[in-house]
Amino acid sequence: MKYYIGIDDTDNLESRGTGFHARSLGKSLMDAGLLNLISITRHQLLADRRIPFTSHNSSACLVGYSESSPELIVLHCQKFLLRVSAFDSDAGLCVASEEILEKISIGQRDSAGNEIVAFGNRAKHEIVSLEEAQFLAQSNGIYLDGFLNTKLGMIGSLAAVGLRFEGNDGRLLWTPHLREIEGLYDKIKLMDFTGIERITDLDGNDIADGAIICIGEWCRPVMIKGFITLVTEKSDNLLYGYRPASKEYIKSISE
Repeated sequence: MKYYIGIDDTDNLESRGTGFHARSLGKSLMDAGLLNLISITRHQLLADRRIPFTSHNSSACLVGYSESSPELIVLHCQKFLLRVSAFDSDAGLCVASEEILEKISIGQRDSAGNEIVAFGNRAKHEIVSLEEAQFLAQSNGIYLDGFLNTKLGMIGSLAAVGLRFEGNDGRLLWTPHLREIEGLYDKIKLMDFTGIERITDLDGNDIADGAIICIGEWCRPVMIKGFITLVTEKSDNLLYGYRPASKEYIKSISE
C-alpha cells in the first residue's frame, strides 16, 4: 500500500525546521521497518500576516510503500512528533493511503475534482480553516490530528497530502542519495541512483539519455505532472552538457 504522510508546524524560531523533522521521520519509519520511503516534498502555502507560522509557512509530505497497518504508521508518527516538535509549536499530522485518495477522485470524477487536492491548492492562495480541514478528513476517512497548542498544523499537513497526491506542486526535500550527490553524472545513472523520474531542459523537454549533468551543492527536483523531475539548463562546459537550473528558477516554479 502506498501512503502519503503530511506534517506541518513542528518548529519554532530556535528549533530545526519542519523539513528537517520530515527527513528524520522518514528515516525513523524506515529504521522501524514501517515504510519504504520514496520521497519527501516541501509545499509552500499562503504566507499572510493573518496566519501564524514560523518562517515560511511550508509543509512537508512523505510518500512510501508499506505492508504494515495504517494504525502502526500513525502511532509511530504520533510518538515521533510528540517527541521532536518544539514545545510551543502547533504540529499537525495527516496520513492517507493512495487507495483512499483515489476513491475520492473517482467519486468526484477525477483528481482535478478531488476535494483534498482542491483544499491544498486553496491553502496556497487563501486562508482556509481548521474546521474545514477536520471536516474534509473525517468525511473522507483520512487520519488527521494535531498536537500541542492550537494544532493549526493540521491545515498544512492535509494540504501537503492533497498537493503531493495531485503531483504538480512542491520541490523535493529527499529522495535516495539526493542530498549527498555531487559531481558529473550520466542521466540514466543519476535517475537510477536517486529515484528522479524525469530530467528535462528549461522548456520541459527530456534531455538525451547519454547527457552528462554536473551536480553542484544545491540540487532540488520538483514535482511536475506526477513525476519527480530535475529541471536542468544547458552548459557550454566541455565536460558536461547540463547543470541543474538555478536556485532562483527552481524556487520560482515550486513556491
